[in-house]
Amino acid sequence: MLSEDAMIAWLHACGALLQGHFLLTSGLHSDHYVEKFRLLERPDLVSRMCAEWVRRFGDTPIDAVLGPAVGGIVLAFETARQLGCRYLFAETDNGCRTLRRGFALHPHERVLIVEDVVTTGSSLKETIALAQARNAQVVGVGVLVDRGETPLHLPGIRTEVLLRLPLRAFLPEECPLCQQGIPLERRGSKR
Repeated sequence: MLSEDAMIAWLHACGALLQGHFLLTSGLHSDHYVEKFRLLERPDLVSRMCAEWVRRFGDTPIDAVLGPAVGGIVLAFETARQLGCRYLFAETDNGCRTLRRGFALHPHERVLIVEDVVTTGSSLKETIALAQARNAQVVGVGVLVDRGETPLHLPGIRTEVLLRLPLRAFLPEECPLCQQGIPLERRGSKR
């Protein structure tokens, strides 16, 4: 069983928990940033994190694992490999979450969705909506780190979070770091 303490230790050991002034994918600002790729560049850690989702969802029939690009690609692949099912990933095209590259979800297919770091959950919710629009059955969601100030809530969907790490986030117009003149750093995706 993978503990939250182990996840925090890995974040620190990999240099994945950064302090500064960051623009998040959601458009919010924060004084902390989880650089997920410091974890995802370590196949040994990825394997152990995905194994925890496999353990937690072990009683759930799963036909495919879906992850939003970019970090979700690695997680979906490894989770599907361990489950012995197929994987696919969703990309953003013209502002819409979509399946490309020949990927398809089929009606009633049982899908586990995995995501790396969640603040507001917008990418995750778009991916869920994509699966549901294709009449796939979302049987669960796995999240590496929920960094939102309020816990992720997905009504009617079983959600397994490996680490709940509430970190402050600010609207740009209310950001104390902006008011102090601290330069804003943009990392990660460019939605």
